[in-house]
Amino acid sequence: MTVLKLRASKAGLIGATALAAVALAGCETYGGGATATRQFAVLESDQTGATTVNITSLTDVIQRNPNDAAAYVTRGAAYARAGQFNDAIGDFTKAVQIDPNSASAYNNRALANRQIGRNDAALQDFSKSISADPNYAPAYIGRANVLRAQGDLEGATTDLNQAIRLAPESAEAYHARGLVRQKQGQNTQAIADFDAAIDRNPFVAAPYAARGQSLIATNQYDKAIEDYNAALNVNNKDATSWAYRGLAYEKSNRRKEAVESYQRAAQIEPGNPVAKQGLGRVQGGVGSLFN
Repeated sequence: MTVLKLRASKAGLIGATALAAVALAGCETYGGGATATRQFAVLESDQTGATTVNITSLTDVIQRNPNDAAAYVTRGAAYARAGQFNDAIGDFTKAVQIDPNSASAYNNRALANRQIGRNDAALQDFSKSISADPNYAPAYIGRANVLRAQGDLEGATTDLNQAIRLAPESAEAYHARGLVRQKQGQNTQAIADFDAAIDRNPFVAAPYAARGQSLIATNQYDKAIEDYNAALNVNNKDATSWAYRGLAYEKSNRRKEAVESYQRAAQIEPGNPVAKQGLGRVQGGVGSLFN
């Protein structure tokens, strides 16, 4: 993940602020089956030390401009990349105290709250972001993800439809709506949304992995395998993608490949339920899918 570079000018800080939501945002994948796992993306930690330098530089900017809300938002994003979510929340809180109409500050505070499991606080902040700017699409996407997690699929769909109207090129909005449709069992419609997400941004793994689950559900196993290959090409340490690739191989009666994929998933995540149950079937522990 690219670390925001310090820019001394106010315009530079505002530009960095616009990137804060991207820095904090994460995709989720959801499988509708009983053994499916749900993944919440975690921010990449900075291993180069650049984030620490950036925070120090941004602190200097704040000391010189203590009433600059954009500076607090930018430093908050840097704290979040460093995994210091409480510090990030503190900076976003200071930003909204300075500028109560900062949609991005509310949105970023909501995203940081989600990272530490404060979904109710996140939901409130997404709503505050929308109140501050009814045309701010990222807040609709963020609120929809919380609503989906809480089981309010109708509310999530409403928010995502609005996000797509406001930002028709948003891959994240289509991906999120696909997850809602997948959870509703509307896999054909979900696949169409994942298609749209991939068309808009083909370089992230999550939409391929999510589409793969819907392809399995609609018996399109070869296409599902292609999607998991694509997802694993981006992130080969994703146990869930390995496990579901194993399931696609198993359902297409390619047991050797299924075992290999399940084993890779189990190596990465020993408790992965899809891999554990799949290995039990293909190695004779329990009944086969085909009996």
